[in-house]
Amino acid sequence: MTVTTTRPKEYYHQRSSAEMDKHLLEASWSARQKVALTCRILAKEGHESALAGQISSRADKPGTYWMLRFGLGFDEASASNVQLVDDDLKVLEGEGMANPANRFHLWIYRNRPEINCIVHTHPPYCSALSIIGEPLEPAHMDTSMFYDDCAWLPEWPGVPIGDEEGEIISNAIGNKRAILLAHHGHGGSLCAGDLHRTCRAHAIARAFGGDDQEDQARIGQGGARLSPEAEGDRRDIPLFRASRAAQRRRVPEVTSCRALRKSGLQPARAPS
Repeated sequence: MTVTTTRPKEYYHQRSSAEMDKHLLEASWSARQKVALTCRILAKEGHESALAGQISSRADKPGTYWMLRFGLGFDEASASNVQLVDDDLKVLEGEGMANPANRFHLWIYRNRPEINCIVHTHPPYCSALSIIGEPLEPAHMDTSMFYDDCAWLPEWPGVPIGDEEGEIISNAIGNKRAILLAHHGHGGSLCAGDLHRTCRAHAIARAFGGDDQEDQARIGQGGARLSPEAEGDRRDIPLFRASRAAQRRRVPEVTSCRALRKSGLQPARAPS
């Protein structure tokens, strides 16, 4: 006779996390290479809008950051044109000028020491929600990582090249990982591709649900809450982690050795 054992869900959560740590290994890219790769991946997913949008990462030395050189589109990014800048956007390593719109990144980094990367882009569905002045409603399982974790800035002051915009955005995002900016786009510490897909689902649901307030309330009612075990560490959601590995597999022209050598994005050598 077969004995059926019923275990708590937390057991399977910990087990799947341990197995993914073992089998879904991260590539040993440098921070500079990761910035370039992120630009390429997001360009492929439709986040590019001429020169609009920025991606940055903390560098090893405190108060320094990696950013794409101003004047390039995301699809032109390579490790060789990612610059090292200081806390006033003065170029320390690399050619050309720093993107002046990256100044608000500096404000977020100062206020949020746990954040190591910032992405700001203008993808179509995020921009669509920003145009109609509607905050994000994560109401589906696949979007649960953004439940109560995406801020909303209802009034946008202008091109973010000054300290004023940096102060406004850093205060508006608070302790959340993402933010939608009215009539502008989105910003976040990570998950840019997932945030765009969440906005796309919201926009489609809105179209199906109709325009009246009752239908809109029904779409967002309750939201997509995380289970208690996932709430403890949102970065450790098995479904989310697996999707990142799948995303890397979907961009062979970015991750193939030939393309990486051609673009200057060779994998960093493992320490001996």
